Amino acid sequence: MKVLKFGGTSVGSIENMHAVVNLITDGEKKLVVLSAMSGTTNALVEIADYLYKKNKDAARVHINKLEKTYEEVVKSLLKKADTKKEGEKAVKAAFDTIKSFTSGDFHEVGEKTILAQGELISTALFTQLMLENGYNTKLLPALDFMRIDSDKAADLNAIKKLIAPVLTQTGDADYYITQGFICRNANGEVDNLQRGGSDYTASLIGAAIDSEEIEIWTDIDGFHNNDPRFVTNTRKIEQLSFNEAAELAYFGAKILHPQTVLPAKLQNIPVRLKNTMNPTDSGTLITAESSGGGIKAVAAKDGITAIKVRSYRMLMAYGFLKNIFEIFEFFKTPIDMISTSEVAVSLSIDNTKKLDDILKELKEYGEVEVDQDQSIICIVGDIIGDEHGFAAKVFTALEGIPIRMISYGGSRHNISVLVPTSHKKQTLQALSDNLLNN
Repeated sequence: MKVLKFGGTSVGSIENMHAVVNLITDGEKKLVVLSAMSGTTNALVEIADYLYKKNKDAARVHINKLEKTYEEVVKSLLKKADTKKEGEKAVKAAFDTIKSFTSGDFHEVGEKTILAQGELISTALFTQLMLENGYNTKLLPALDFMRIDSDKAADLNAIKKLIAPVLTQTGDADYYITQGFICRNANGEVDNLQRGGSDYTASLIGAAIDSEEIEIWTDIDGFHNNDPRFVTNTRKIEQLSFNEAAELAYFGAKILHPQTVLPAKLQNIPVRLKNTMNPTDSGTLITAESSGGGIKAVAAKDGITAIKVRSYRMLMAYGFLKNIFEIFEFFKTPIDMISTSEVAVSLSIDNTKKLDDILKELKEYGEVEVDQDQSIICIVGDIIGDEHGFAAKVFTALEGIPIRMISYGGSRHNISVLVPTSHKKQTLQALSDNLLNN
């Protein structure tokens, strides 16, 4: 059985929902993961923000507006009396849940429960659409089997144990529909896999049921070799290895959630990226095999802060780096890039929520410099194993561009450079002109 994921744009209109029905109903059994309709999660975030600010009147206005939108969706999407009634019930149940948080105190559990309603509505309506068109379809509640642990990491072992009996109890169907993004945490509360997490849901489910293939359907024809929003003459990549795709996703390629690749890699399940708007295109296939050596693509990750700690106590001293890294561990702040010399260490982070606390602790160890508004440019491929002089080609291409940090050798699949975000577009275009299109 294949696992297919469709994002918010793919189910973002009545026409698109009907198009997805046509895409999946080819007679082969499938498990389909759906996001909320496009714009819904943003609207729910706005409602939650009003509730955190205790502006309940504004929250109610936005709730009523969104509810009316979905009432119109039901009227336009579903034509038969029985399916329309079920659609109306699903919408009412979701908005009754949201409205229940407009009285009393508002906490994180309420926020997560509100955010879950987008996926609960989209899957309920899509299931009714499938039934209305005569397809043997069952709705699988993701909250019955999707789990994260106490560290907020996906619990694949728990998902494997839980999904099998849920499938058995649900009964046989040609098409199973479930929610992306949402899950329960270690306390049994409604939680989520964070924005973009529907991709991750599909990969986790694929791994849990040992799917033959995982398909991620979006609004682009697969991975491009550079960001078409900033660079001219990009092209689609036909095939990537798991490692190459993981590097690109982590370092900024928006088409895929960064954690999607790992569950598929563990079970050696192919992942294919496809375009809902152009379904005949082959997309990008991600497998254990690379399609050959050399550079494949470039991606950029914005919102990076670089931190340098300089101290002569570091010279010839063991334990110095351990102390530095323990500060970031204590404040649960991941590090992206690292560069060291005899007396200094530079590193980059993309989460600055605890930056002031981190800097206060780091200043106990030496002089600290901070550069914000930086971008990581990641050059990805099977590039280190056999090719000599590759780094020289990269640095020649980047002549004249101010480079803050360099990471090379930590992985055979990437070279990363840190540049001011103001130079990002110039950097991406230079790499395309000199390495990708030359």
